[in-house]
Amino acid sequence: MRARKVPAAVLADIAGAEWVDPARRPYVRDGTAWVPVREGYPADADLPEREAYRGRGYHLVGDVAVLHGDAPSEEELAAIVEHCRPRGVLRVKGFSGATRIPDVEVLYGTTGEVRHREQGYTFILDPGRVMFAQGNRNEKARVAALVRPGERVADMFAGIGYFSIPAAASGARVHAMEINPTAFEYLERNIMANHVADRVTAEAGDCRTLLSGVYDRVLMGHFDAPSMLADALAHTRSGSVLHVHSIGDATAAIRDAAAEAGFAAAVISRRVKKYGPHAWHMVQDVTVS
Repeated sequence: MRARKVPAAVLADIAGAEWVDPARRPYVRDGTAWVPVREGYPADADLPEREAYRGRGYHLVGDVAVLHGDAPSEEELAAIVEHCRPRGVLRVKGFSGATRIPDVEVLYGTTGEVRHREQGYTFILDPGRVMFAQGNRNEKARVAALVRPGERVADMFAGIGYFSIPAAASGARVHAMEINPTAFEYLERNIMANHVADRVTAEAGDCRTLLSGVYDRVLMGHFDAPSMLADALAHTRSGSVLHVHSIGDATAAIRDAAAEAGFAAAVISRRVKKYGPHAWHMVQDVTVS
């Protein structure tokens, strides 16, 4: 692998540089990063190719490896550390309450605040304090591609901005709502870091009381979203689109809620990712008329 040697601290700043090969992952160790280089650009070294990783699944959030589910074995943990050389390894056991506070265990090294780059955006967060849904990256990109310039978008569960910021970058005017105070602080910082402050209005509190006016698109990225459809539908019009997340298919509940609000609902259900045995994280694209 042809690579350039840079300080690990500048990885987020150079992620979009022309010479960086985005198809390969940088190798980071002891504060130094070896960044893969595209053909046609100069490199500092030609590193041997690493063997493909076939161990326990994890996500790299900034320079912290995050895994979910059961605790890894010593061998699995050692394989993760050897493969990605993280600053720390964090196990997320689950999330609690409406504020989605993670229950975590530090398995290796140190964790804390990171700067994470995803699909051209910068997200500042502490994965031990707030939820980061990295497994939804394809869904985030899909929704951002659907947004049209000038749309008024409600993000009822904005978190740190993983849907709001791409929507704003696509030209929408976004009303981002978040009930978790820590996540809200990161939301405000990420709005500034991604230069979309002129297109995002962020409010802290319960989205059910913060919704205002009429929206062209409503993002409902929470598994309790079906129970809040009446609140969302009160701020839509014929032609509005809602993206309703749930565990399992929620089509029947959505159609019932729409009928109660005086709408017909065209529903398209999609699988986002496996949630558990015989359970899927679903998203329903709902167009009301």
